[in-house]
Amino acid sequence: MSDRPQASVRTEARVGDAAAQVPSPAGSPASGQQPVSATQSIPTGGVRAQSASAGPAGPGVAARPRGKGGGKGGRGPRRARLQLRHIDTWSAFKISFVLAVALFFIWMVAIGILYGVLSGLGVFNTLNDLFGQLGSASGSKSTSNVITPGIVLGGAAVIGAINIILMTALCTVGTFIYNMCADLVGGLEVTLSERD
Repeated sequence: MSDRPQASVRTEARVGDAAAQVPSPAGSPASGQQPVSATQSIPTGGVRAQSASAGPAGPGVAARPRGKGGGKGGRGPRRARLQLRHIDTWSAFKISFVLAVALFFIWMVAIGILYGVLSGLGVFNTLNDLFGQLGSASGSKSTSNVITPGIVLGGAAVIGAINIILMTALCTVGTFIYNMCADLVGGLEVTLSERD
């Protein structure tokens, strides 16, 4: 496209004529027939703008697109082959930390549901009775429960916090290692394609 503005030219054509005529200096039509007035925009961008408006089929005929709407003779979907050369370490740290926190809450909800189901089945009561019998056989008279909701959820929270730290650190270090390998041997190649 050109930066120059388009000029507007006023022409007169007779009814029934195929080509437009330039008006005479007096402004009257040549044969006394009723003139038809039209305003045409003439691109002043040069040959490139005129050839683009003419198209392959000639002037005034719109060119058909070559994409998937172009019929059976059109090209197939476009494909692009790209390389993933660099991953930002700070963005990898942020996204891995957010994912690790989300997985922590999923982990805590899963442990809570599992504890509720097993407690409803009486598994923890049986285990607490078993630990009580083992304690009384060894001579200690402890009547407190060994497995309680606080112990189970507290242990799950500690394990989840350790998982947050480990997952964030491993993803960040893995990103750094990937960037070094991509500098040495090239990045991961991905082929993108349009839908059929």
